[in-house]
Amino acid sequence: MLTLFRIILAPVFFVIYLSPRFFPSFFQNGTGWTIPVLWSIFIVSEITDYFDGLAARKLNLTSDFGKLFDPFADTLTQITIFLCFVIDGIFPALLFLIVIYREFSILFLRNLMLKKGAAMGARLCGKIKTVTYIIAGGAALLAVSFKRLGENETLFSYIKTGTLVIFIISVIFAVISFIDYLIIYKKTPNTK
Repeated sequence: MLTLFRIILAPVFFVIYLSPRFFPSFFQNGTGWTIPVLWSIFIVSEITDYFDGLAARKLNLTSDFGKLFDPFADTLTQITIFLCFVIDGIFPALLFLIVIYREFSILFLRNLMLKKGAAMGARLCGKIKTVTYIIAGGAALLAVSFKRLGENETLFSYIKTGTLVIFIISVIFAVISFIDYLIIYKKTPNTK
């Protein structure tokens, strides 16, 4: 249920994030109200991801379905949030494309693992990648918050530059974790 909730939150984030573009006349008095809503969705998405995994392990409810559904929800959420930042010019499209290729390639590898009779769970490199995605997303949302509040343009520029550095680091970890998953896939014997 927590995983499904994250999937539902992703398009809600997208619509609220881009609503000033969709309905500019509605936002004549400013977009400030969107900031706490977006932060709430972002934080709730990440917290439910944590508690979802914690509950599954603690209650011994891990399953092959969960090992696929949880990363699917993560991917859907991350790509949706990152797309918003691409549209605003905070996350470069080339880096976003690498993220998309990596995420869909991992989902494909997970399916290939199932054909071998094994489910590929989260790995340390993948978890580090996820943490860097969360930090990058938070930094980008901070930049957006300053921009929507009309704060100092210089401060926004510094935060945007710092966010770019974090995005680059997260993409590097994404590629490294993909290589790690690929190695595990190749080493896994076919048990079917």
